[in-house]
Amino acid sequence: MLRAILIGILSIGVVSVGFWGYKEHQEKNAILINAENSYQRAFHDLAYEMDLLHDKIGTTLAMNSRSSLSPALAEVWRITSQARSDVGQLPLTLLPFNKTEDFLAKIGEFSYRTAIRDLEKTPLNDKEYNTLKQLYSNAADIQDELRKVQGLVLKNNLRWMDVELALATDEKPNDNTIIDGFKTVEKNVENDFGPTFASLETKEKGTVKVLGKNISKKKAEEIARDFLGLKESASIKTEETGKKSDVHIYSLTIKQPQSKSDINMDITKKGGYPLWVMNNREINKQKISLNEASTKGLKFLKDHKFANMELYESTQYDNIGVFTYVTNIDNVRIYPESIKMKIALDDGSIVGFSAKDYLATNKERSIPSPALSVADARKKINPGVKIQEERQAMIVNDLHKEVLCYEFIGTMGKDTYQIFINADSGIEEMVKKL
Repeated sequence: MLRAILIGILSIGVVSVGFWGYKEHQEKNAILINAENSYQRAFHDLAYEMDLLHDKIGTTLAMNSRSSLSPALAEVWRITSQARSDVGQLPLTLLPFNKTEDFLAKIGEFSYRTAIRDLEKTPLNDKEYNTLKQLYSNAADIQDELRKVQGLVLKNNLRWMDVELALATDEKPNDNTIIDGFKTVEKNVENDFGPTFASLETKEKGTVKVLGKNISKKKAEEIARDFLGLKESASIKTEETGKKSDVHIYSLTIKQPQSKSDINMDITKKGGYPLWVMNNREINKQKISLNEASTKGLKFLKDHKFANMELYESTQYDNIGVFTYVTNIDNVRIYPESIKMKIALDDGSIVGFSAKDYLATNKERSIPSPALSVADARKKINPGVKIQEERQAMIVNDLHKEVLCYEFIGTMGKDTYQIFINADSGIEEMVKKL
């Protein structure tokens, strides 16, 4: 009797394990099928988007009406954005494809910058038309290669999951048509599209620009001690980084006997400017308010010769205050010149600091006089917005140019908006929901 019961229990166990294994296998297959379907959809969408992109660029070349050209270029930008999204959904992270992605990004940026421009006042010049012609030719090359790959994928029922496995394990799949096809696209972009890349390049944004003489490692450590108020017992390890870039940096690792965590800091070799600080120490119970911390941050900036700064925004995360300060010159906010800080709310000490944006844009400025009055600019605002604040401000627009604006803070329903109206043209440069 006991034996029969045991056999019954074991039988049930075997059946249960078998059913569980079968169910897990089914679920695994469902996940793999879903992933394969997603990859196939993204690939065929990419091929379709490249067909559209080639045709749409060709259409812009035949246009003579400037009123038609702007929406056509906006459509080029939309298609390019979708193509980049499709590329991002393919398992190509282990396959070099960055040149093609860069090419698509630059097509998008060129078409967007041109589409939002007033083409009646500033029509396309000969150089820009030549760029469009080159883009048309380049898009055709990518289109042809993708069509070849697409044809072979459909003909031979090739699977993207095999590609992903091959790339992850460095093993050659039985048929590497997909990998070879994408490598050919990438090679063509790298070899043939150089002139187009050059013509599409825009001035690099956010590059740190500093003046002054080069400082030594010892001087960098002295600057760190003063900037952070370190005790003599603190030990500092300093390394020079960024030797292949335009800006050389001293990266400092600071150990304090009274703390278990390190402080990391970057200082520019040229001029000795504090660039970045991060202190990951444990933050204790809050003892000061967010407002008190913001005042301490402003005093810290003033003490370290960051002049004419004012608080722009503040947020609290747990027991840390996060603040953004911007320059104010003659009651005009200079938003590009910003410094971000993290301040511990247990003792008011600085636990995070970033001056990259400030150092990238800080310069002698002559604030122009606005062509529009604030009353004229106010008329450009949506009538449904109730204006609460207004001021002049300098911002960087979508063309990467600094422009003087009237800044309005207003509400619509329960939402608050920050709206920038160009002080010369009256164009709505930017709207941000706060």
